[in-house]
Amino acid sequence: MSTSSPVTTGDLSRFDRTTSIWGPITMGAGFLVSLAAALYVVFGTGLGITGAELWTAVGAVLATFAIIAVIEPISYYPILGRSAMYQAFMIGNISNKLLPAAIVAQANLDEKPGSRRAELIAGSAIIGAVIVHLTTLVILVGALGTWLVSLLPPELIAVARAYILPAVFGAVVLQLIVSMKAVRTTIIAIIVAVLVDFVLIPLVPSLMYVATAIAVVATILLAWFLRDKKATAPAEVSLD
Repeated sequence: MSTSSPVTTGDLSRFDRTTSIWGPITMGAGFLVSLAAALYVVFGTGLGITGAELWTAVGAVLATFAIIAVIEPISYYPILGRSAMYQAFMIGNISNKLLPAAIVAQANLDEKPGSRRAELIAGSAIIGAVIVHLTTLVILVGALGTWLVSLLPPELIAVARAYILPAVFGAVVLQLIVSMKAVRTTIIAIIVAVLVDFVLIPLVPSLMYVATAIAVVATILLAWFLRDKKATAPAEVSLD
């Protein structure tokens, strides 16, 4: 009976080189496709949209999402790793679908985020999440969606809209706390979130749209400066 060969450093180097080449190419192709559709709507449909209106819209989007576009990769990278990051940002729904899948897979395989094995686990978990998502989307939404919704009472639909997303995020946060086992960082994150939500935003309501970015950056900085400097970093788990 044959056995599979262990993953070597050379294999990982080739994997990294392939990721470095095809990751940006794939992301760039997706960006061009999405941008082409928007440009066609602006310039090819005769809607009369002016250049000034276009750049005003671009500026509004950048003002809202530019900080998030910087903060999200920094927040997700320690858990997903480089290759899984390309997958996640191409697919979307990272925080409420792909990130939970990666965290649960890493926890079930007893692998702490940050290692090469955790990166490969995250990539595999993302593939599984996408397969399940597309399958259920075709069956439950495409084929049975209207019929299933018609069977639900309006009160239940209203409750679902109000509580499903917070429940998903709550489960993700709890799974992160359990898997990371970083008590000091968890306490810092909770204190920062409470201060931002209940002190900073009421005092300066205009910061509401960048509250997440403020909380993430503040937590990262405080966790770094208040870290246990005597503790050593855990050794990377072998892929053999």
